[in-house]
Amino acid sequence: MKPLIFSLLIIAALAAAQGKQKFTGAITDSMCAEADHSRMRMGPTDAECTTACVSAHDAMYVLYDGKEVYTLSDQRTPEKFAGKKVTVTGTLDARTRTIQVDSITAAK
Repeated sequence: MKPLIFSLLIIAALAAAQGKQKFTGAITDSMCAEADHSRMRMGPTDAECTTACVSAHDAMYVLYDGKEVYTLSDQRTPEKFAGKKVTVTGTLDARTRTIQVDSITAAK
C-alpha cells in the first residue's frame, strides 16, 4: 500500500511542476495595463506611474508581455520591478489570467 501512496505523491508533484511556466514582460499596473502611461501621467517615468497607480488608485501590479496582461498573485514583490522587464515563474490560471507567482527576476 505504501508504494502506491508514494507513487501517487510523485505523480501529483510532477503534475504541479509541469504547470509552472516562465513569462517575460513588463511590470505595469492594471490601469495602464499595456504599459502606456502617457494618458495617466502619474509620474515622469513608467516606474513612478505604475507605483502611483497602485498606491493612489487601487490598481494592481500586472505583467504585460506585449500581447497579454496577467494579474500577479504577489502584489508586493513587483513594486521593486515597476516599469522594468522581468521574468515571472509561476502557474497560470487561464480562466482568470492570474499567475500564481513563485518568483520574479530581472529579465536578461
